[in-house]
Amino acid sequence: MSAAAAETELTYKILSFDQLDGWETDDHDAALSVFRNTCMDIDGVDWKSLCAMANDMSDGKAFFELMFRPVLIEDGKPALFTGYFEPELDGSRYPSSRYKYPVYRLPREARANRPWLTRRDILTSGVMDGRGLEIAWVDDPVELFFLQVQGSGRIRLPDGSMIRVGYGGKNGHEYKSLGRELVRRGIYQPHQVSAQVIKNWVRRNPLAGEELLYHNPSYVFFREVTHVPAEKGPLGAMNRSITDLRSIAVDPGIVRLGSPVWIEKDGAEPMNRLMIAQDTGSAIKGAQRADIFFGTGDAAGQAAGKLRDPGRLLVLMPIQRAYALLPESVQ
Repeated sequence: MSAAAAETELTYKILSFDQLDGWETDDHDAALSVFRNTCMDIDGVDWKSLCAMANDMSDGKAFFELMFRPVLIEDGKPALFTGYFEPELDGSRYPSSRYKYPVYRLPREARANRPWLTRRDILTSGVMDGRGLEIAWVDDPVELFFLQVQGSGRIRLPDGSMIRVGYGGKNGHEYKSLGRELVRRGIYQPHQVSAQVIKNWVRRNPLAGEELLYHNPSYVFFREVTHVPAEKGPLGAMNRSITDLRSIAVDPGIVRLGSPVWIEKDGAEPMNRLMIAQDTGSAIKGAQRADIFFGTGDAAGQAAGKLRDPGRLLVLMPIQRAYALLPESVQ
């Protein structure tokens, strides 16, 4: 547990599996398959033993019920579920009249100087020209901006093949929210703002939209990811591919990466299912905070972008670890 988490007053409550809403009807075998993808990377002798057993057992429900206990961890803040996705852009290895917005690798001076140039300086000063730092060129500067927000994505080439790019570094400037800026200007109310709303506004107002993108001085550079097949999900924080609607991002200071996590997401489209904590995010802080990975492409992006729901999440902990967290008076 991190120092920040230690400073937060966390409470722990062990529940039984019959207290989990929807547990009996979930696809536990699907969750077990995703758990196997990263369990070998979890530190601890007990986790190594659990991982070996996970590879030997075929009944997911029996495995999780036998080896884990659901633990409700709370820090006084309400639960919040959001969603994220892997963008898919149209691009080319070579620039053209259509593909004219470069996806850059990290320049060496950006690595050595923090902070380095702002977004505006990087894109308007010519500092990147003629250096061979382009991975590809894409056809939409707005989609490129949101690729930087997500930190990874795929670029579809004219011949149908794919390039996958992952986070390669940044210029060291703090991120500034475009949605918050549009609200500050009185253009939208907070509840109206979403990624799609921002994209549409920038496209309707190309000159003002370009200036709006410059409002965020942070700039993300990429690296080409060649060892992950295009049909698999992007790499998460555990450096393994993550899985649509089975992987979530959590606060790693509170939830151990690789842990099974039961979510009960309320809202217009409730979701009760066993996920695996395989990713993190800068905005994902707190015991009851999670970001659900929805997959790749526009449909996933639309589903993820509108998600902002309450509920609860419970971490499935190895039995001995779970009971060790309880005060002696209730053990």
